[in-house]
This record gives sequence, structure tokens and C-alpha cells, in this order.
Amino acid sequence: MLIYVLRHGITQWNKLKKVQGTMDIPLAPEGIELAEKTGKALRDVPFDICFTSPLTRARQTAHYVLGNRQIPVIEDKRIQEIDFGVLEGSRFKDEQGKIISHEMEIFFEEPQKFERPQNGENISDILKRTREFWVEKTTDPALADKTILVSSHGCAVRALLQNVYQDPEHFWHGCVPPNCSINLLEVKDGKARFLEEDKVYSEI
Repeated sequence: MLIYVLRHGITQWNKLKKVQGTMDIPLAPEGIELAEKTGKALRDVPFDICFTSPLTRARQTAHYVLGNRQIPVIEDKRIQEIDFGVLEGSRFKDEQGKIISHEMEIFFEEPQKFERPQNGENISDILKRTREFWVEKTTDPALADKTILVSSHGCAVRALLQNVYQDPEHFWHGCVPPNCSINLLEVKDGKARFLEEDKVYSEI
């Protein structure tokens, strides 16, 4: 099994440094261009199936990466972005890139201490649901020889990959995965290993 874990392309809210979470924000023109470039770089990958977050930005990114491939595209809420509840829509960085939200500063600096916002989730919540997805797919005999695209989000990608990192104290693994970056994993005999990490194909 080969799994290409993809973060969506850039959105207008990414550019404005606004908290997106479950808000259904589409790709910005630059995000579409980035996804198309990624698709061209991956045009020879024989994808068999795609699992995507139901949010538009992830579905659009999967669409542009897959191009004309006629394969199943299955939405799964377990790989949707973390729900920030009442924080969604607020700005978390100023014009200079400085974090101006105390809650979001904790989210990025000490994510395990990030308290569940009203109507939202914390890191344990997203780790739990992405783990359910990971275990289900990586143990499915029908997928054992497949090449899979997973289209998701920054926090959800890092949560999903904790099944391989197994290092929750360093949840972000150094950074938020870049837009349209790919983490490529091989799963064999129940064990996963990285073949590529946070690779941005559009920069090649």
C-alpha cells in the first residue's frame, strides 16, 4: 500500500491568517494553480482510490491533483480539519506574521495544552478520529495493494501522521505542513515508513 497524504491548496483565509477549521472556504486562485502543478507532478502515479475531507478546499485539491482519473473519491469526516468552534473566522496573526491570539499561540506552540473551544475540538479529539481512519484503511485487505490519495488539512494531516511519528510531544513535527505538500508512506505487513515528507512538488 502506498498512501499520498496531501494538504489542500491555499485559500483566501490562509492568506488573511484567519482560523478556518470546519469553515467551508474554497481554494484561492493561487491554491488552484498550486493544486494543478501538484497534479502535473503526480500525473504518472497510478492512484486507485481517493479519500478526502468533505470540506470544499480538500475536495477541490483532490480534483485538481487527480485530473482525468476515473477512480472512487470518498468523503470521510474523520480527516476533516479540527473544529475550532467559536474561534473560527477570527484572525490569529497580524500583518507582520506575529500570533495575536492567545488560544492559537498555545495551539501552535503547545498543542497538547490547547483547550477545547466552545463547540470545538482539541488535539486529543482529532488524534482519536484520524487514528480510527488510519487503522481502518491500513488494515483493510482490499486496500493492501492499492495506491491511495488522502486529501486533508494541516492539523488533520499531522494528527493522521502521528500514527507513524508516534511522538505526540512534537505534534507539529517542526512545522505546519505546507499547502499542497505530500507525505508519501509505504504500508507493508502492518508497518508504515516514510518515502517522502512534506514534499511540495510544485517547487520542482
